[in-house]
This record gives sequence, C-alpha cells and structure tokens, in this order.
Amino acid sequence: MRRRDLLHASGAAALAGLAGCAGLLETRSGGEPPLVDPRPDAVYVPTHVEGMAMAGMQSDGGYRCALTYTYPHRFWTVTGQRRERIEVESDDSVHLMPVVWHAETGVVPPDRSIDLTVTQGGEAVTPPLSPWSMLSQPMGFHFGDNVALDGDGTYRVEVGVGAPSTRRTGALADAAGQLSFSFDLEFEQSALEEVMYRDIPDDEEGTAGAVDPMDGMDALPSTQAPAEADLPGTVRGKGTSGDARFVVATVADATPFGGGEDETYLAVSPRTPYNRYVLPAMSLSATLGRGTETVFDGDLRATIDPALGYHYGAAVSGVESGDDLTVTVDAPPQVARHEGYETAFLSMDDVSVAL
Repeated sequence: MRRRDLLHASGAAALAGLAGCAGLLETRSGGEPPLVDPRPDAVYVPTHVEGMAMAGMQSDGGYRCALTYTYPHRFWTVTGQRRERIEVESDDSVHLMPVVWHAETGVVPPDRSIDLTVTQGGEAVTPPLSPWSMLSQPMGFHFGDNVALDGDGTYRVEVGVGAPSTRRTGALADAAGQLSFSFDLEFEQSALEEVMYRDIPDDEEGTAGAVDPMDGMDALPSTQAPAEADLPGTVRGKGTSGDARFVVATVADATPFGGGEDETYLAVSPRTPYNRYVLPAMSLSATLGRGTETVFDGDLRATIDPALGYHYGAAVSGVESGDDLTVTVDAPPQVARHEGYETAFLSMDDVSVAL
C-alpha cells in the first residue's frame, strides 16, 4: 500500500534554512532535477536541497509534536532489500512531516506509528492516512509523505500517535500510550513557494558525502545517534556494512536492559556516515566468540535508551579484550529514503569487530 494523499499543509509559518547555504538560496520554480546517473551504491550528495517550514507545535502525555512541511518530492520505499520509487503526482501540494519527540530527553521514537486526518469546514479532505517512516540528509529520521489539498484555505489536522512497540529504558521506560495533537493550518501556495530551495552544483552531486543537517529549527530535536565520546560504558570497536557505520559498546551492568547485574550489556549502534543519523527498523543478530568458545549467539533487540539512543543490544555473560564479534544484518533498515540515501543500507554484509 502506498499510503499516499496525506495532508497538504503549507501556511504562514517560520521558514527554516540549511547549514552551508549562504548565498545559494532560491525558490523552486519547477520540478525536481533529473537524478544522477549512475548513482553509487552508497550515500551520495543529492541533486538539490530543500528547506522546510513549521506550522505549529503541541504537547500531550510528556511528548511534543511539530507539524512541518516542504515541497513535494520523490522518495523510495523499502521492503526487504527491494526499493520502489514514489514520484510526485500532479495534484501533490506539499511533503508533510509531523515530528514527535519525548519532551524530557529529546528522543524521537521511530517505532510509534503516525496517523493523520484532515478536515475543512467539518468535512473530511482525505480518509485517515499514515505517513512513511523516512530518512533524509537534511532532516534525518522522520515521518512524511506527499499530499494534495484542495487549494488555499484553512485545514484542521489531527495527528494520532500509536503506542510504543520497541523496548525503552531509563527515563523513556514509562512511555505514554496513544497520543493526539491538533493543528489549525492555513494553506497558501505562495507561502510554500518561499521555502528555501538549493540546486547542488553538477560537479558535487552524486559524489560520496551528504549535505549538512538542517539548521535554523532549534525547536526541533536531532535524530543523530550519540557521538562515540558520549556513549555510556566502553566503546569496543567499529565496523562498516552497506555504507552504514556500526559502533559497538558495552555497559558493565546489564540490569537496566533486562539482564543481570553480573552480565554485560552489548550494544550495537548503526548510524549513517557523515551525519550520524540513527538507522531504525533493522533486524540484527550477533555471535560473540572467545577463541574456540561461543559466548553468545542470538538476536540483538531494538532498544531506545536516553544515553545509547536507538540501538540494538543483548545481555551477555561478559566481554573480554580479544573477543570476536560478528553482527549479521538479517534485514536492512525498513524505512523509506530521500534522495542520497536510497542506494545505501540495502545489501549489507556481516560486520566483524575485534573487541
């Protein structure tokens, strides 16, 4: 199911720029430029960058929600290792992105489904809709889709957030159940056309790299994985697969993660190169070896922790210097991708790390 025709909301709101765009801002006068051909099987600099606008912010149950939007644009959905390109349709008005985060920690939970309903004058503009979970280089992880409205006017937007489905620890453990947020939006095509647009120079697009994370939206949280220096416990090693970076850390006491105080918590934190965004919705398993002995062989459970961020982990009997860890990617990130990420994080080999 394509889950199209979300809401299309643009309206009077503060516009957001992007880092590194000074002197290169313009408004978009036409469709998207052609894709780079050929594209590398890795993260690459896209053909263009868009800013975004924020239409409002609400709170409920210890969480906050901001309703943001930008130009409609192409993206790719992912099922297993197969991707499908979703084109902009003739009636698409905006790319709508509700952003939900835990107010105390600033963590954006990738596992909470989003539903939207849009009405105008009490009449439904669309049936209830569900935006895709996505990765983009300027914004990182978010939910979004292209949407078509009936033109300029006032729209009522109801954002429903599903209950948690991933293990949480620390301050996130007592996660609220279902949440709801309401917004009144003024759609104005002229306001949308003032959102920043930057065309990437031909000699840069398609090269290894990524555009900088979005700047100018200080009210919104980051979806970057913790820097290595900020991870709790001990960083044991790193690896690469499918152009994703894997950081392995251990925490001496596994009790907060469902293990025993005499066990060690083994955490694997995959992230994008360059911008360090989290890579959710993966299936990972691992084998921990010590000489000829297998210390652990099993699944790594997706977990959201205030200090470790979104990661995958397991309680093990212990980790010693010289142990060998093999992480198997049983399924790559099952999230949609904006341009620049759609060719990466798909075919992913095992990651071997000497601890």
